[in-house]
Amino acid sequence: MRLAGAPISWGVCEVPGWGHQLSPDRVLGEMAHVGLAATEFGPDGFLPDGGAARRQVLAEYGLAAVGGFVPLVLHDPHRDPTPAVRRALAVFAEAKATTLVLAAAAGRDGYEARPELDDAGWATLLSNLDRVDALARDAGVTATLHPHVGTMVERPDEIDRVLDGSGIGLCLDTGHVLVGGGDPAALARRASGRIRHVHLKDVDAAAAKRVRAGEIGYRDAVAAGMYRPLGAGDAGIAEIVATLTAAGYDGWYVLEQDLVLDAEPPPDRGPVEQVRRSLDYLRGLAR
Repeated sequence: MRLAGAPISWGVCEVPGWGHQLSPDRVLGEMAHVGLAATEFGPDGFLPDGGAARRQVLAEYGLAAVGGFVPLVLHDPHRDPTPAVRRALAVFAEAKATTLVLAAAAGRDGYEARPELDDAGWATLLSNLDRVDALARDAGVTATLHPHVGTMVERPDEIDRVLDGSGIGLCLDTGHVLVGGGDPAALARRASGRIRHVHLKDVDAAAAKRVRAGEIGYRDAVAAGMYRPLGAGDAGIAEIVATLTAAGYDGWYVLEQDLVLDAEPPPDRGPVEQVRRSLDYLRGLAR
């Protein structure tokens, strides 16, 4: 298994007011210490702006660049995502990162609410997904669409609409699929040929149900521990990995368990403990 990290597993997030933000030195150092081979970039400002500078920083910790999460408004016919995509791809190329993880942003801060799309909005979104896919392919980068709570592609029917109406690959985020009301193991079985990237999260299904019902906001549910170390939740991680392995998936598995921190944890405590538990679980599956 090609195992990578993501800064959000250390609570580093693009959402204003999300929580205490750890330094790159601590996050990247702990990634290297637990044996991760690579990482996604994290939000703007976490790493240097330029791709070459990002690659240099990661190399100091023995980490390669996987790619990164890029939320863009794709459903508005008056907003052209092409310039932002080209800028991101230039950074990816310089950093030698291979995977663009795209989210169909709602155009609002955070992931607590979103509008509903009409048919015209869907047509624009699907067309833009194919445009981004082509731009990425020309740049030698694999583009994927990440279904994500609070974005325009969240629920199972919306994921199906993307699979049926565009050719872009899928980032299977096991946590967001479940929180959005889907079955990540079933999606892995029926869409294995479209899955180009994987974010591994385990989830407390009861907490996810409360988010869907509007009883608790997404950020508050994360802060309350909705995401669990791999193997300790209800996402069916072992079945998902077995299904993708049998289907010949050879991409990255990124540990991406959203976390909210109130303060700086003591050395060698805090997020890294959950990451270690998750890695131990995955290594046990591999054995």
